[in-house]
Amino acid sequence: MAVDFMIEAPDIIKKFLVYMSTIKNRSKKTVNEYYIDLRTFFRFLNKSRGIVSDSVDFEDIKIDNVDVDLVKTVTLRESYEFMYYLKETRGNNATSRARKTSSLRQFYKYLEREHIIETNPLKDLETPKAKKSLPKYLTLEQSVQLLEAVEGDNYYRDYCILTLFLNCGLRLSEMCGLNYTDIRSDNTMRVLGKGNKERIIYLNKACLRAINNYLEVRPTDGLKDRHALFISRNHNRMSPKTVQAMVYKYLEKIGLNAQGYSCHKLRHTAATLMYQTGEVDIRVLKEILGHENLGTTEIYTHLSNDQMKQAAESNPLGNIKNER
Repeated sequence: MAVDFMIEAPDIIKKFLVYMSTIKNRSKKTVNEYYIDLRTFFRFLNKSRGIVSDSVDFEDIKIDNVDVDLVKTVTLRESYEFMYYLKETRGNNATSRARKTSSLRQFYKYLEREHIIETNPLKDLETPKAKKSLPKYLTLEQSVQLLEAVEGDNYYRDYCILTLFLNCGLRLSEMCGLNYTDIRSDNTMRVLGKGNKERIIYLNKACLRAINNYLEVRPTDGLKDRHALFISRNHNRMSPKTVQAMVYKYLEKIGLNAQGYSCHKLRHTAATLMYQTGEVDIRVLKEILGHENLGTTEIYTHLSNDQMKQAAESNPLGNIKNER
């Protein structure tokens, strides 16, 4: 839920959010999350310190008392008490708590850098350890089945979207943000990723064919957003919700609807197939996916079952027999 931090936030938090938006170029969604996380923390602080009555509902607690004097008094112990509260009372998982930890650290790092505080009481705040799970993805056979499942009046549009997901590893927001002018004459595509970071993706033959076929039938009259590449039935830019629903429809058609697949899993599929089957270098894959850190990309270096089986069978001791 979006909030207007320019109206709600105390001045010291507002300056931080403006800095993250304008200097660090964080997205509107990310800045909104920063504010919600900080608001939750300072509501907790007001409650735990007895600054507000126990009769006041947590969501009604005001944080207009947050100023330089207050932020200086925050302790590392209180931040861990906050993490305990998030886990035990609010039921936040490790990933959610990690995001709030990051928000707190970013805030106090900013305060220290701007010399608003002399020492950072949260510099040793550790991130909750989240369970590391392998990304879920479609096999090559399932990917082909998904493309073959496309049908209907929007065949060329839907096929093109799925082809780009499976070949280019786009995020859902990136797919919806594509303009027709982003398709360039040198067989590349401009993509605007997280933090408004632009990257160029090279289009293979399947992508070029799918794009060209779609452009031949793409609506041009009565468009509400004439720049949008993918057009909805209402002649508007396709929304993330609409694209997600379309993907779910075809996943259901091939029997994968109840197995936790989504648009993001198609991104995982593209990355996994490129790394495992195409033997794409991990550093190249990082650039294709638009990851800021190589560590984020390294999750795709997991081994497939076939690779592990092949490794086991290639062991020179694999054929040793016990003759006794």
